[in-house]
Amino acid sequence: MARIFRASALAAALLVAACATPTPYQPIGAPGARSSGGFAEQRIARNRWQVSFAGNSLTSRQRVETYLLFRAAELTLEQGHDGFTIVDRVTDRNVETRVYRDPFPGGPYGWWRPSWRYRGAWGWRRWDPWFGDPFWADNIDVRTVQSFEAVAEILMYDGQRQGRRDFNAREVVANLGPTIEVPRG
Repeated sequence: MARIFRASALAAALLVAACATPTPYQPIGAPGARSSGGFAEQRIARNRWQVSFAGNSLTSRQRVETYLLFRAAELTLEQGHDGFTIVDRVTDRNVETRVYRDPFPGGPYGWWRPSWRYRGAWGWRRWDPWFGDPFWADNIDVRTVQSFEAVAEILMYDGQRQGRRDFNAREVVANLGPTIEVPRG
C-alpha cells in the first residue's frame, strides 16, 4: 500500500512539474515535452496553410499570438516563400473552473479532526471543528483557470507586398526570434 501511495505521489509531482512552466515553442505533442501545448500546421492548398498555437494555463495570450506569428514566418521560409498574408485569425480563450476538496478526508476522526492548518487565499489559516464555519466552506478551493489557442489561415507569397496583413517572413523571424523560448533539453 505504501508503494502505491509513493508511486501516486511521484506521478502527481511529475504531472505538476510538467505544467509548472508556460508552453515553450515546440510542436504540439512533442516527444519528451515537459509542458502541454505547442504549434501545429495543416496545408490547405499549394501556398495556403492553417497554423495554430495552443498554450497551457500559464501561457499568456500575448505569448500564444506571438508564437503563432513566429511559426507562420518560420513555415513560410521552410516552404521557400518570402512572406505571408494573414487571411483569417482567431484567438480562443478557454476557461475552466476547478474545485479542490480537502485532500485528506477521513482518518480516525472522520471529517471532525482536532484541527487543520492550510494555506488559504489570505495566508495561513486554521480550521477547527469546534470553531469557524459549520458547513466546511473552508475545505474547498475553487480556481478559475484560463488558456488560449490562436489559429490563423495564411497565404504565402514571393516578392514584396505592402498590404496591411502582409508580413515579411525574414523580418518576423529576426524581430521575434530573441523572444522565443524553446524547451530546455
